[in-house]
This record gives sequence, C-alpha cells and structure tokens, in this order.
Amino acid sequence: MNDSSISRAKDNPGVVAHPPIIYLAALGLGLLLDRAVPWQASLGWLGQPLRHAVGGACLLAGLAVVATAFRQFTRAGTNLPTHRPATALVVDGLYRWSRNPIYVALTLAYLGLALVLASPWTVALLPAVLAVMRYGVVGREERYLEAKFGDAYRAYKASVRRWI
Repeated sequence: MNDSSISRAKDNPGVVAHPPIIYLAALGLGLLLDRAVPWQASLGWLGQPLRHAVGGACLLAGLAVVATAFRQFTRAGTNLPTHRPATALVVDGLYRWSRNPIYVALTLAYLGLALVLASPWTVALLPAVLAVMRYGVVGREERYLEAKFGDAYRAYKASVRRWI
C-alpha cells in the first residue's frame, strides 16, 4: 500500500489521544491520588536533593529530546501532531536509534516530574501509560506508516528498534 491507498479524510493514524495528553492526564491523576489516597511508600526516602537532581535531569533531557525531534520533523517538512498526515519518514538523527524517541523522551520527562514532585502514584501509573502508548498510539502509528510508506517503512522498522 502507499499514499494513494489512504483516503484523504482518514490520513492519520487514528490514535486514541494525543500522546502529551495521555502523559499529562496520568500525571494529573497520580497527583490527585497522592492527595486523596496517600501512599505509605513515599518517594521521600530518596531525599529531596537527590530526587530534584535526578528528576530535574530526566525532565530536562526529555524536553531536549522532544525539541530535537520537533526540529527534525520541521526540517523533513512533515507534521508532528498525530492527528495530521505524515508527509515524510524521518529516519535520521534521533530516529536512527529509536522509532519513537519523542515517546521515550515523554516517559523520561514524566518520570522526572514524578521524582521532583515525590509522587508514588504517578510512578505506579506509568505501566498503564506505557500500555496505552503501545497499543493506542504506537501500534496504530505503525500500521498507518506501513500503509502509507510501504516497503520504505518496513525496511526502517526492521532496522531500528521501537523504543531504544
């Protein structure tokens, strides 16, 4: 299949939600649960300076990767938002090592915020976030890109890991 096999009206992967919204919703839910149902296993045992240093580093690294990937999409002339059509495959730069560096970066930033905020519920929600990302976003994107770009995407998929 190629671009002509995808109708213009449905020329997007049809993800369940925009990835940043998924992460922000889980962060918000985690913070609400921290207040409503305090968890005895707090992250305070790490010590505030260590939590802030490691969490801040994770957050900044995640944001730097997202910014770099955004620039790569802009240079390639393709859309970043998941509800817009892909017009080109991005396979260089960060995308030589991971097919989903933005999602790896969002996960890193999410963990960084969870540490800085000492939010055990936010950490506990991460497996659910990753499941939603894998099946509700990444799986759909992979099917879409394979239908749109055919052999070029299949070759890329065979040579680069999904995550890291």
